Amino acid sequence: MFLGKVDGCWFAHYLSREQIKPFMNKGERISRLVAELTAQDVDPNQRDIAKHPFYRAFFQCWNEQRYYEAHDVLEQLWLRTDSGDADFFKGLIQAAGAFVHLQKRFEHPFHAKHSRRLPPAVRLFQLAERNLSSFAPQHHGLDVVALCQLLRAYANQIVEFDYKTNPWSPQTAPRLELSPGKN
Repeated sequence: MFLGKVDGCWFAHYLSREQIKPFMNKGERISRLVAELTAQDVDPNQRDIAKHPFYRAFFQCWNEQRYYEAHDVLEQLWLRTDSGDADFFKGLIQAAGAFVHLQKRFEHPFHAKHSRRLPPAVRLFQLAERNLSSFAPQHHGLDVVALCQLLRAYANQIVEFDYKTNPWSPQTAPRLELSPGKN
């Protein structure tokens, strides 16, 4: 059993991070995360996108304010799916990325790097809205119109306050819910 600190991380198992990392690529790590989130085996070949574990995990991560993980999870689905949903997935990934910027800015408002995250967030909100809008009004159980309105509202609020005010906080973070029906 290994109990020690490596690069600031504690490990309490028989393998260190350096021993584990070579055995898992990013896709495998994401699959493991999705399995942990859903508490079930992950079938990456699920054809119904609205039921796909990676798609559902995206919304779970989003609602837990784990935007970076949401981005990673959906990116794996996007890369594995050969369909007309590429722009839909890109839009959701960009939306999550925009919220990563806002979250980092909220957590570190005076940090040299994180204090400059509002302009890139606005650009990602605009790109996300552009990519998602053609899938309105609803796609794969998501109210695309409502999401586009949300993205536009966040971008407009940032611009209105001359990129000086972050509209995001953990208490007011938006949630995304899927409807039980399809498209």
